[in-house]
Amino acid sequence: MTNFSLPLDADQVVDLQTSTVVNWHQHPITSPHPMPLKLVSDQHAFNFQLWHEEDIARSPTATDQEIAQVKRKIDRFNQQRNDAIEQLDLWIASWLQDHKICPLENAPQNSETPGSVVDRLSIIALRIFHLQEQCERTDASGEHIASVGQKLAICREQQHDLKNALHHLLTDLCNGAKRHKIYRQFKMYNDPSLNPYLYQSPSETSN
Repeated sequence: MTNFSLPLDADQVVDLQTSTVVNWHQHPITSPHPMPLKLVSDQHAFNFQLWHEEDIARSPTATDQEIAQVKRKIDRFNQQRNDAIEQLDLWIASWLQDHKICPLENAPQNSETPGSVVDRLSIIALRIFHLQEQCERTDASGEHIASVGQKLAICREQQHDLKNALHHLLTDLCNGAKRHKIYRQFKMYNDPSLNPYLYQSPSETSN
C-alpha cells in the first residue's frame, strides 16, 4: 500500500484553535483557511459561540425572555456544531476514497471519529483560554488563582494527550490500520418531523 499523509495535521488543528480563540475575542469571527482547516475552524466557531451563549444563560440577572432567546441560540449552535463534526468526517472519508485507501483486513474502528476528537480539542482550547483569564485576574484571591492554575495544567495535559491521539488516528487511517466510519448524530430536537412539540398542535402536546 502506498503511504499517504492526510492533509490534516494535529499540531495545525491545535494551533488554529488556540490562535482563533484569542483573535475572536478581539475581532469578528472569520474562517479564511484552506480545506480541511476551514472545516476545523467552522466547527470551532460554533463551539466558541455556544460557549458564550451558555455563559449568558447562567447569568442570575438574565430575564426569562432572555434565557428563552439564548436557549434557542444554544440549540442552533449545537446543531451546527454537530453538523460540522460530520462534515469534517465526510471530508476525510472522501479524501480516503479519492486516494483509494482501504482499511486492512480486520482493521479496528476507533471509538471516536477524527471529527469528534477535533471537537473535544476545540472545547479544551476554549477552556484553557478562559482558565488563563481567571489566572490573570487581579481581584481574585491567591487560593482562587492556585486552584485555577491546577485546572489549567490538567487541561494542557489533556490537550497534549488528545493531540497525540488525533495524530496517531489520522496516521492509522492513512495506512489502513484503522477503519473510518461516519457516525450520524441524528439530533431530534430541531427536526420538525421528529420533535412532537414541533409537529403536534399545542393542545396535543399539553395532554
